[in-house]
Amino acid sequence: MSTILVRTLAVALTGIDAHIVSVETHVGTGVVSFKLVGLPDASVKEARERVRAALQSCGVDWFERRVTVNLSPAGIPKMGSAFDLAIAVGMLCARNYLTPDAIADTVFIAELGLDGSLRPVRGILPAVIGAAKAGIERVIVAASSTEEAALVPGITVHGYPHLRDLVSDLGGRMPEPAASLEADHYQRPRQQRPREDNVDLADVRGQEFATRGLIIAAAGGHHIMMIGEPGSGKTMLAKRLPTILPDLEDTDAIDVTALHSIAGTFDSTGGLMRRPPIQTPHHSATMPAIIGGGTAMAVPGAVSLAHAGVLVLDESAEFSPSVLDSLRQPLESGTISIHRSRARVTYPARFQLVLATNPCPCGHAMSRKKQCSCSSIQQRRYLNRLSGPLLDRIDIQVSMCTPTPAALAEPPPYTSADARAQVREARARSRHRWRNEPWSLNAHAPSQSIRTLLGSLEEGIGRGVDDAVNNGVLSLRGADRVVRIALTIADLRGSEVSMNDLALALQYRNGMNHGTP
Repeated sequence: MSTILVRTLAVALTGIDAHIVSVETHVGTGVVSFKLVGLPDASVKEARERVRAALQSCGVDWFERRVTVNLSPAGIPKMGSAFDLAIAVGMLCARNYLTPDAIADTVFIAELGLDGSLRPVRGILPAVIGAAKAGIERVIVAASSTEEAALVPGITVHGYPHLRDLVSDLGGRMPEPAASLEADHYQRPRQQRPREDNVDLADVRGQEFATRGLIIAAAGGHHIMMIGEPGSGKTMLAKRLPTILPDLEDTDAIDVTALHSIAGTFDSTGGLMRRPPIQTPHHSATMPAIIGGGTAMAVPGAVSLAHAGVLVLDESAEFSPSVLDSLRQPLESGTISIHRSRARVTYPARFQLVLATNPCPCGHAMSRKKQCSCSSIQQRRYLNRLSGPLLDRIDIQVSMCTPTPAALAEPPPYTSADARAQVREARARSRHRWRNEPWSLNAHAPSQSIRTLLGSLEEGIGRGVDDAVNNGVLSLRGADRVVRIALTIADLRGSEVSMNDLALALQYRNGMNHGTP
């Protein structure tokens, strides 16, 4: 008997990075067996049984020879069921149902059902992006994944509901099916994208100082913390931050969509995700839920799913201190690295953090109408759950009290549309300021650049910042953040930074709310 060797292509994902995998099928002499090698995990090893059943359901006899399938390069971990189709096509080519020319330069990405149906898998978008970067011109996926795969320009996408349809379209012919399932082909449930139609900044009344702080945060990409009694509007204000952010640019839109595709929460019917995402995890969320993780493939956590958007931690003092402190690294670097024994995965995590918390366990330490029932020790312990290093990374802090009836009767100072227009114009000025740098938002400017820029501002501003540091009002990191906030305030006004901007920035940095009714 002659030896048969066939090569097909698949994709392995490491985070959002895709690697082209050569699926080499070798049929030779020896003890009858099927070996799958190349660092596969348990779900990849199970492909042997899925492929065997799918081919037999399509009337294709299984090889009674020694079959070895190698996933090359062998040093990259292979996880998930996306290799099923490439393995099946290799087997079909080895049995002469397909020709090598018909499958050349084609990537196959799909899971197989036991009846030969093609089923969608997670991470289609980053996989197709990786194939396009590698120069692949044709990708074959499950029919229900066609819309998502077609979002990548410059590549031909073919989607099929069944293995028989794929073989027929590639010029092959299969026997009559031996078995089939009566149920409809599997369709992954579509995820509904959050709607903003009924959420507007105009809903927030009596909190002009806090609302203005939210607009400053949106314009400069600053993190913000709101502390106040229950019913003061903290949660309402926090959830309206995405409504005043501009649409995502192409690079961010692709990254955000790829992350949600890997997490299995992307609905391809609306195209790329253009609106900034928002994540609002419950305070009981675990470390893997926040930063990402998993036993096999490290899936994105809330910090990555909020990339280029907003992460809201409501009742933040109720979160585990270790979970809160785990945010310090992504807040600085904009990425999160998840280490496992077999691989390290890095996901983007450049988000805006919004913390909302009560001042004490009972919530009334700042109330003008209700008496706080907590002792001073309880109050200190409650807020001490938010560590100093974490709070030092929060640019803006706002104290909030429940508005008076008179303040609630006043017309809203801002609508989401008006605020978004201001934010868009301020970001354009910031982009012009940093036009020769790899960043565009004031909050992302490194300290060295802030210090260099500070020397070009009027002398009083630099002296005021130095005095605040010398008096212990600000740390060195806090001083840089005050300057960043002042730059954003000036961008919103459309002018150069003034001492008034610096004074207002210091108020927002230290949580001094002189505008609360």
